[in-house]
Amino acid sequence: MELTKNLTQAKLIKSMVVVILGSIALTISAKIKIPFYPVPMTMQTFVVLFLGISLGHKIALATIGLYLIEGIAGLPVFSNSPEKGVGLVYFTGPTMGYLIGFLAACYLASKIKVNDNFFVILFKLIVATSIIYILGLIWLGTLIGWDKPIFTLGAKPFLLAEIFKIILLSLLTKKIIKFRNFI
Repeated sequence: MELTKNLTQAKLIKSMVVVILGSIALTISAKIKIPFYPVPMTMQTFVVLFLGISLGHKIALATIGLYLIEGIAGLPVFSNSPEKGVGLVYFTGPTMGYLIGFLAACYLASKIKVNDNFFVILFKLIVATSIIYILGLIWLGTLIGWDKPIFTLGAKPFLLAEIFKIILLSLLTKKIIKFRNFI
């Protein structure tokens, strides 16, 4: 009985540490800008998908949930914070749809299986990333008006970087899953 309680507590502590470290990794991925064409690239969507693949949906959702709560609470975890604001004001700005999309994307990425072939993995990652952009564009259009070139403003500049990240992650996914299953 005592052993079961200790194992449960150890598992809970391990999960909490992983969630905190994952939110830190997501914050770092949002802050580092890599030169890319036509706009600098962050590795944020890569890390969102990586978290889903490597941690499974429960821990990945908790990780991204913590990240969003940290940002809403005013910690400068988001990509352009504190330069463009912090807290709920920043969260409800133009990027809110994308940030909410992180939750759906990590969940979808967590459904990739080790026996999926490269093209199935690629397809699933494209769908997961597309959800981020669909929710982002819906919110952006609602916020700034549908008469604006929403796709040109909110997706087009980032497509090459997303393709690069999806292909890179597709190549690494089987190794990530095998490592996760090994631990």
